[in-house]
Amino acid sequence: MSFASLCPGNTLRPRFPALASIGLFILLVHVVFVHQGAAAEKGPSKSSLTLEEAIRTALDKNPRISASLFQVDASAAKITQARSGLYPRIDFSETFMRTNNPALAFSTRLNQEQITMQDFDPARLNDPSTIDNFASVLSLSIPIYDAGQIRIGVDQARLGHESASLSADRVRQEVITSVIAAYIGVLLAQDQMEVIRQSIESAKANRNIIQARVKTGLAVKSDLLRAEVRISELEQERLNARSLVEVSMASLNAAMGISLDEVLHPAPFEQKGLKPPDELEKWIQEALRNRPDLREMRLREITAEQEVKKAKMAHLPGLFFTSNYEIDSEEYDRTANNYTVGVVLRANLFSGLGLQAKVREAVATLHQVKAALKQMELFIGVETRRAYFQAMSSFERIQVAEAAVSQAEEGLRIVRNRYESGLFTIVNLLDAELALQQARTLHLRSLYDHKLALAQLNLAAGKTEEGIR
Repeated sequence: MSFASLCPGNTLRPRFPALASIGLFILLVHVVFVHQGAAAEKGPSKSSLTLEEAIRTALDKNPRISASLFQVDASAAKITQARSGLYPRIDFSETFMRTNNPALAFSTRLNQEQITMQDFDPARLNDPSTIDNFASVLSLSIPIYDAGQIRIGVDQARLGHESASLSADRVRQEVITSVIAAYIGVLLAQDQMEVIRQSIESAKANRNIIQARVKTGLAVKSDLLRAEVRISELEQERLNARSLVEVSMASLNAAMGISLDEVLHPAPFEQKGLKPPDELEKWIQEALRNRPDLREMRLREITAEQEVKKAKMAHLPGLFFTSNYEIDSEEYDRTANNYTVGVVLRANLFSGLGLQAKVREAVATLHQVKAALKQMELFIGVETRRAYFQAMSSFERIQVAEAAVSQAEEGLRIVRNRYESGLFTIVNLLDAELALQQARTLHLRSLYDHKLALAQLNLAAGKTEEGIR
């Protein structure tokens, strides 16, 4: 019996498509699982990035934030250093000495408790034999009174730590503002790309109209050529705008402290509910009250005043308790020990006018800080006023720009209709098209300028975190 008789043609042929379908299904399942596994290794795909997420990333990864926090840690360590002067100081030293100096040799044998009557022989006193000595000394020193210099140093270190914290707060505000500015730059560049895309579509629609009129003899070919040139110009603008998007994205990544090659998708702002800032005087008062760098400068003034006090206190005497415990041995087979306990009164009588010069230096530094503080207050007033009027100006420009867009759109519609009717020239059509593109661009800039101006105003007032909500 043949194989063909066992498997007739009407039953054999349908099985091969079924087997092929099953094999294809298995292959597809395999590909899907492999693709999912690869995707799992690469991590989830990037979703849209909100401004709040960008700011949180910057606060976690921006190098300026890290550097400022390390500065805070360093200032905290200085407090411990200054406070250590209030505690006892304990030192240990191990000294080896080999000598035949008559005075040292005699005193060494005396410390080792090896003096005999033969050591008083003049010949032995004048020409002693060489002697070795291992001296182990444990010393203790405790400040009893230093006219308050150590206490002032501790207070200065605490002020320095607070100043470093305020400096870190200001860095935090500046980083947040830089992220906002970079974020706005990306959105503006992307929206400008969209404006150019709309202009290209409008230009192509105009070209189609001109092309139809050329075919019917109602327009000359030069009109069509000018329309093509206009499209080419817009294509070049689109390429430049794409480059600006890439650069703006790199700036945002740098502000966030992440890789410049990472691709992000910033989410657009909510453009509703825009309103002008409050009264100028309120912003100035908040700036003078909240600015971390101004508060830091005021702490520097206090620190400089304390430095003057500390420099003057250096003229006063200091009282210290000291003690030593010493073990002397020639070969550690036999040791002798002794101790010394005492109180030291130390007062400077003359140091080449160094202390007086230090006082003058501290006084001059204090006056310098006071002048810098006054200058900073004036600068903050100017900076706040500039940011305030920029915010007001940008808000007012939004209203004007919105009306200009509506007028330009209506103007292009009228010019296009009249061009089709033969009442206007190609120049009028291209001018109307360009006017609409410029109006849309100015409208975008006014919107984002207002966002950026508000961010700068909040930075000037020292309340950046409130300004991003």
